[in-house]
Amino acid sequence: MIKIGFETEIDTVRVAEILKEIARDKMGGWFNLPRRYDMGELVRIKEAAQKIQDESEVLVCIGIGGSYLGHRALIEALRPKSGTRIVYAGNSLSRRELEHALKVVGDRDFSINVISKSGTTLEPAIAFRAFRKKLIEKYGEEEAYSRIYATTDRKHGALHDEAVACKYGRFVVPDNIGGRYSVLTAVGLLPLAVAGVDIDKLLEGASDAAETAVEPAAKYATRRFELGSNGYDTEVFASFEPATAYFNEWLKQLYGESEGKAQSGVFPASVIYSTDLHSLGQFMQDGRRNLWETIIDYPTDELNAKVVTAVRRAHIAGGIPVLDIEVSSFDEKGFGELIYFFELSCAISAKLFGVNPFDQPGVEAYKDELARLME
Repeated sequence: MIKIGFETEIDTVRVAEILKEIARDKMGGWFNLPRRYDMGELVRIKEAAQKIQDESEVLVCIGIGGSYLGHRALIEALRPKSGTRIVYAGNSLSRRELEHALKVVGDRDFSINVISKSGTTLEPAIAFRAFRKKLIEKYGEEEAYSRIYATTDRKHGALHDEAVACKYGRFVVPDNIGGRYSVLTAVGLLPLAVAGVDIDKLLEGASDAAETAVEPAAKYATRRFELGSNGYDTEVFASFEPATAYFNEWLKQLYGESEGKAQSGVFPASVIYSTDLHSLGQFMQDGRRNLWETIIDYPTDELNAKVVTAVRRAHIAGGIPVLDIEVSSFDEKGFGELIYFFELSCAISAKLFGVNPFDQPGVEAYKDELARLME
């Protein structure tokens, strides 16, 4: 169970209204997902994962943003001891990164999981073209296509149409769940299962949180709104476990895309202690007091626990509001709880700020400019 180390009064009537709004929203499918997961799809995911493990040393996961951050965060944190190696591509337009990923795969047996609702997002489209070519050259067209798994729109889009025509393995990006809320769908569960993560325990943790995390999530959202409305415009997520750096990246996308609208919201940043105490520590202790710190307190060893206590005391004394979130366990169940807790608190928080948690209109601006430059 997720525990919070602070108290704040919540408007229970407003929170109840928000929860109803989320449940009714056309993009609120994640809200009840852990309790109503399609068991038939879960079986298909496990079967595909086993096939990939049996025939491939590497799975190339191609996607950007919510299509890769969540499952990469869990794989980096949990470091499963069995399973197929995951190589990531298609999350930038850097030629060097793409060439490096191709070299890492090298002559190894590999499969591809391309994750894109439309199939036209530039970064993954370029990477998929390169790895698809490599796959065909290595295995021939028929076997190559049997090694491609497309997680995409249920009915429409360039990738959907190609997957149907070429008979790729297909999984669905749900119509009612946006990318940054999708880690507990096939978007995240297939690569996680391939990597050796216990996805049953992950969903168990999320299901438990759906029953127990509403009040702490509402309190956290309310406290964020209070701070954000009183001059604190930056939230720094602080972890004391280096393996959770990518989980911090997922949090930054979750809150940045959900709240950063209409010149509103709180800017999400992150640090990994004790490492960053020797770089950003000075600013955190004595810099501008426009920020607060959210400490994600994972179960840890005795020495690291003392560092957590020391940092908390020093920063509070330095004038930084500190919010504590205590994670029950550093395993699949604990991360399942944590994912659902943050998704729920983020949606409530955005609603309190008066913005839609589930759209991202600003993301299209750079795409439009890039399209004009590439005409």
